[in-house]
Amino acid sequence: MTSGRSFYITTPIYYPSDVPHIGHGYTTVAVDTLARWHRQAGDDAWMLTGTDEHGQKMMRAAAANGVTPQEWVDKLVTEAWFPLLKTLDVANDDFIRTTQERHETRTQKFWQSIYDRGYVYAGEYEALYCVGCEEFKPESEIVDGTGPFEGLKVCVIHSKPLELLHEKNYFFKLSEFQDRLLALYRDQPEFVQPESARNEVVAFVQQGLKDLSISRSAFDWGIPIPWDTSHVLYVWIDALLNYATGVGYGADEDTFARRWPGYHVVGKDILRFHAVIWPAMLMAAGLDVPKGVFAHGWLLVGGEKMSKSKATGIAPETLVETFGSDAFRFYFLSAIAFGQDGSFSWEDLSARYQAELANGFGNLASRTIAMIGKYFDGAVPEPGAYTDVDLAIQKTVQDAAARADEAIERFRIDEAIRSIWTIVDELNGYITDNEPWALAKDEAQRERLATVLYTCAEGLRALAVLLSPVMPQSTAKLWTALGADDALGALAGQPIREAGAWGILPAGAVTQTLAPLFPRIEQAD
Repeated sequence: MTSGRSFYITTPIYYPSDVPHIGHGYTTVAVDTLARWHRQAGDDAWMLTGTDEHGQKMMRAAAANGVTPQEWVDKLVTEAWFPLLKTLDVANDDFIRTTQERHETRTQKFWQSIYDRGYVYAGEYEALYCVGCEEFKPESEIVDGTGPFEGLKVCVIHSKPLELLHEKNYFFKLSEFQDRLLALYRDQPEFVQPESARNEVVAFVQQGLKDLSISRSAFDWGIPIPWDTSHVLYVWIDALLNYATGVGYGADEDTFARRWPGYHVVGKDILRFHAVIWPAMLMAAGLDVPKGVFAHGWLLVGGEKMSKSKATGIAPETLVETFGSDAFRFYFLSAIAFGQDGSFSWEDLSARYQAELANGFGNLASRTIAMIGKYFDGAVPEPGAYTDVDLAIQKTVQDAAARADEAIERFRIDEAIRSIWTIVDELNGYITDNEPWALAKDEAQRERLATVLYTCAEGLRALAVLLSPVMPQSTAKLWTALGADDALGALAGQPIREAGAWGILPAGAVTQTLAPLFPRIEQAD
């Protein structure tokens, strides 16, 4: 049963010029977690990810490797980008590639409609171009080179020399949309989040918008412009369309009407494309703008932004092989305030794994299941009368579930996890205070023991539901160990917005032995 509310969300359209690093993994699991939450809430959720495969940078990389551009992107996507989704347990609904026929034909239809509406004209263009960014750079992102690049203009992001290009191009009348964009930001302040990103976008547009070159004629690795096939679409102008072509634009209008508009989660370095150029394109085509654009911060390693070009990337599988995919997902989504820059270190991940996952959540699950097995032959006991301390746990669960859902609505996954984790902390304290092992020694306390262990089991039931979008593997194991598979059905079918209700796990549910959810990791000397 669905709520009927559409929740369409996308990752950035990744540029697969090299293998993915943990920054790509961070973005992808964030979007996956948001999609899983809404899917489990009964919303009509749909997650799209994919790869942006055109452009000069890709063409040059293919030539350097002695293959065609299509052969090069096929190899990268098959060997690196598809496996990333499996490594991180990402449950995307679709994966779009901009070299797919469905994207190319629908993109041509979109730009033909804008051309027919009079928003495109021919002209000449000369500007400094960064092949790494696949972008004509604004003055704010051009700096003087140093060292071997002294006397040259370099890209502030890639620290590599820019190329001066002069071409006859087609231009999109972006300047005509300045006032409409400013009205959008004013009337829908939540359109760009967080607030710091919104302020940046507003300031950029207030400075004045110039018309945008949308074609290239110096090479042919791209989508031909329908009214002039001697030009191909500028790679970003092609890539942004994936968010619409991936849900039926130009071919399946029923699906497009069902899904669009959606939300985009992007890195802050590509915010301008998504919060300025993309909505202007949609306005020109007479389509709805996205529901919102959320810009997360940079993932820093050693104080420096993750970067393929600077060889500071860390492969996600390096961490997953040691800690597991759930720990990867939990760490990056809880340790970094979503929307702000965050630093990664192996030592911090290891410490949080041990303290929060192994000793916190994992130990709570293991000893609860073990005590039910030891004192009640593995059957979840019937609780007796609740005391104030029991009722306090119930309120903690109820409040945590409500706060987490509210935080997810604001795309603050870190705050949602923090709220959910109050259940872990309170239950661990509850066990320490109530000492079920001592209650078990006194037959007169049998009912009290049953109440304490039921409270722990029901709290774990809520945790399994609430944490399943973040840590799908460990919560599924816990669900089975609680006997909930037989008593309640699959974890994926549990309505997440009802997770805070009390008394859902039935007494008598038969538990199963639970191996450590987060095994001890032997650290190398």
